[in-house]
Formats: sequence, structure tokens, C-alpha cells
Amino acid sequence: MDENDFGLGETARKRGEPVAVDDKIQYLLGAEEQLLQAISSHAPLPEILNGICSALDCQIGNVVSLIALPGDDASDLVAIAMNAAQFGLHTFYSESIVAENGELLGALEMYCSEPRSPAASECPLIERARCLAALAIKIDREAGKQDSLGDGGDRPLRGNVLEMPASMN
Repeated sequence: MDENDFGLGETARKRGEPVAVDDKIQYLLGAEEQLLQAISSHAPLPEILNGICSALDCQIGNVVSLIALPGDDASDLVAIAMNAAQFGLHTFYSESIVAENGELLGALEMYCSEPRSPAASECPLIERARCLAALAIKIDREAGKQDSLGDGGDRPLRGNVLEMPASMN
């Protein structure tokens, strides 16, 4: 998908043609709605984080992003940064994803083919992606804690469990 195609089912635009502001807003709202639905339905965390990164990459264009979790091996992150540099990518943005209580939830790393910093118009997009990632990670952790405590393991998924009568006369 090129930087001007926002997946709205429109006819393909030629590179360099301006994108209508309404089209971009509709894409952003649709992408965010899909991500929030995935988070609320407890979709797998890697799938959600990949969706956040893909949406962010499309919104900004010419960037590659990833979200690393605290449990990820630090040497893997160093290797990713080194590989990015070998392919001519430059660090575009790097910041921690932190919960309201200060707990480290992960990190957002972004690379770009040209050395630059985020433009003022890109900062709200990045911040929104960080917020969505924090929400997804927090909900995933809470669900994991409940599962490990046994909460919810014995509850029916839907409706009530029918009990067999004591005698069948």
C-alpha cells in the first residue's frame, strides 16, 4: 500500500496527488475502531500490536514501526536497530509505553529511510498509537492475571449451565 492509499476502496491515486482531509479522517476513525474492537474482544496481543504498527506506518508513510514488550530480549532490539541501519533505515522515533501508574508496558520503535524527526502533524498519530498499545497491553496483562488466578476459568462462556435433575422418573 503506498503512502496515499488509505484502503478506503477508492480508485487508486497517483503518487503525489493530495489526499482529501475527509478521506484521511475516515481512514483514521475506521482503523481506530477496528483496533478498539480487537482489544475489547481480547484478540491475541501480537495481532493487535501489529495492527497498531501497520496503521501507524500507513498514516505516516515511509516508516516501519514495532512495539517491543518488557520481556523481549534487549539483544533482539539491538539486533533490530543494527539490521535497520544496514538497510539504510534511521531511527525516526523511540519512546517507552508507560501505564498511568508509571509501569513500563513496552516501547515503540520507528525507523525511516531518511534521517528526520516526526513532523508536528505526525506527533498526535504517534501518541494515539502509544495510547492504543498501552490499553491493549494493560488489558492483555489483566486477562492473564485473571486466568492465572483461576478467575473466570470455571465460568460459562455464555448463558447458564443446565444441571441434570437428581432423578429421571
